[in-house]
Amino acid sequence: MDQYLQGLFVLAHDSAAEVRKLVCAAFVQLIEVNPSFLEPHLRNVIEYMLQVNKDSDDEVALEACEFWSAYCDAQLPLENLREFLPRLIPVLLSNMAYAEDDESLAEAEEDESLPDRDQDLKPRFHSSRFHGSDNAEDDDDDIVNIWNLRKCSAAGLDVLSNVFGDEILPTMMPIVQAKLSTTDDETWKEREAAVLALGAVAEGCITGLYPHLSEIVAFIIPLLDDKFPLIRSISCWTLSRFSRFVVQGIDHQKGCEQFDKVLRGLLRRILDTNKRVQEAACSAFATLEEEAAEKLAPHLEIILQHLMCAFGKYQRRNLRIVYDAIATLADAVGEKLNQPTHLDILMPPLIAKWQQLSNSDKDIFPLLECFTSIAQALGPGFSQFAEPVFQRCINIIQTQQLAKIDPASAGVQYDKEFIVCSLDLLSGLAEGLGSGIESLVAQSSLRDLLLQCCMDDDAPDVRQSAFALLGDLARVCPVHLHPRLSDFLNVAAKQLNTSKLKETVSVANNACWAIGELAVKVHQEVSPIVMTVISCLVPILQHAEELNKSLIENSAITLGRLAWVCPEIVSLHMEHFMQSWCTALSMIRDDIEKEDAFRGLCAMVRANPSGALSSLVYMCKAIASWHEIRSEELHNEVCQVLHGYKQMLRNGAWEQCMSALEPPVKDKLSKYQV
Repeated sequence: MDQYLQGLFVLAHDSAAEVRKLVCAAFVQLIEVNPSFLEPHLRNVIEYMLQVNKDSDDEVALEACEFWSAYCDAQLPLENLREFLPRLIPVLLSNMAYAEDDESLAEAEEDESLPDRDQDLKPRFHSSRFHGSDNAEDDDDDIVNIWNLRKCSAAGLDVLSNVFGDEILPTMMPIVQAKLSTTDDETWKEREAAVLALGAVAEGCITGLYPHLSEIVAFIIPLLDDKFPLIRSISCWTLSRFSRFVVQGIDHQKGCEQFDKVLRGLLRRILDTNKRVQEAACSAFATLEEEAAEKLAPHLEIILQHLMCAFGKYQRRNLRIVYDAIATLADAVGEKLNQPTHLDILMPPLIAKWQQLSNSDKDIFPLLECFTSIAQALGPGFSQFAEPVFQRCINIIQTQQLAKIDPASAGVQYDKEFIVCSLDLLSGLAEGLGSGIESLVAQSSLRDLLLQCCMDDDAPDVRQSAFALLGDLARVCPVHLHPRLSDFLNVAAKQLNTSKLKETVSVANNACWAIGELAVKVHQEVSPIVMTVISCLVPILQHAEELNKSLIENSAITLGRLAWVCPEIVSLHMEHFMQSWCTALSMIRDDIEKEDAFRGLCAMVRANPSGALSSLVYMCKAIASWHEIRSEELHNEVCQVLHGYKQMLRNGAWEQCMSALEPPVKDKLSKYQV
């Protein structure tokens, strides 16, 4: 290693740019893979990287720039980097200006009237429906095109701001202020980079910026109307990075006025004639919507007018972002959307588009997703639109299932994403309409189509969405699943018993949840599969630390629901799972599902009191994990269980059990008078 490092230092100032680039890449790799090798040489390496970060060759500078994020990720002592910050920050800031050959400069000239080419459309990814607490969705707020020195420098500044916080502001702010105070046309790229820098440090330096935030926001708002499109677009992004602050101020007059200005400014930019600005404004607006949530309700009319106007004029690529903004709006305001004045603006253009797209046109995906959010927001208010939407989802699934076997007679090429999006929209309808969906399900072939999707061994994402829909239908119209109940239960159980559980954890998660939802509706009829399911759930609970949190929660709840409906079967095996089950239960937040699980606990203890004796401490901890049990009836059942054990355990055994508990747990149990 020493010889290798010596060799790198020798080549560090090679005249060939390609060699310098590879030297930088080597240092970045080393710090990622084994930072200890570089520790003795850190000062020299940092000094070198700082020089090369200013290299006249952009590719060399880009490679060097990767070093700063890698350094921060490597958990090396920050002291070593701290003293270089006053020299590093100015380099990053000067590299954040657009390069002459940046592809965005040419793109920024594109007017909205120019149709998108197919290669402009990035592949889109629909993430299947997921029931639980931690669906890993990672949205990147910057628009991902080609990685370059500008983006890498901004990302580096973002990372440094998260690691060093406000310490970087004394170096950064004077430079940013100087760049922002320039006014001539030649220096617009400097102004743009300064606005980008403010957005990049918006999270990491929020404390230091906080006292000045309303000034900063007030300064950026007029830039939304700048004559340079890339200044307009970056101002949208940076404002969105401060959207939490902007929304927090809504309750006092000054803040309320500022929120209004930001809202209206972004809406103006959504109707910009420049495609790049449209894209940035629409994305920024979706971020503001998430932060503001129901506070947007008073502004719904003007928001909908702008979004639907954009919907009418955008080209295909940006249209997807409008769909996203509409869906986010529906998620944000919920049933406030359910007013005739709002629906009259929102629905006709969407329905017109719905009628214009064919069942095999991929542009229907974002529309299906958008309708899913609208159906959930409107609830029963969606019923006036439900029938054609429901029917079309069924038709799409049927066509695709045929295309899988025989594309020629289906007339389309098989693409599973059509099935996934349709299943998810049906879930949205079930959630929104509740039992109102029953008449639609009754007259359709959904049951058999759904069973086919649950059995689709080639496509985990189809199964994932299918089991989500199975659970949603179990909640609102179990009677229609009845004729194929044992098939559904068996195929759901099969998802839990797989050697590849980790790869298909989301499928197992939804299948597990669906079994629980079916159990509480059909009671004893789940008994034939109870032992199969329990024998899969127990190992999951016993390996809790290796598996995802949501699967553990759903396994614990489903086990409890099965115990509640079939206590005589489940209670025979209690000692095998009480400890790990109670541990999992104590991690779950208070809600209806947790109540069901505890009804199962009480039912099992009544059926087999000795089964929980060896795990009593764990059971007490699980009971103590409730903030409060809302249901009086369940509270009393838990009370009886505890008192039962207190009477059963004579000669100080109960006191011994109590003394093994931490004081906060004992305090929590005091409300049960034990």
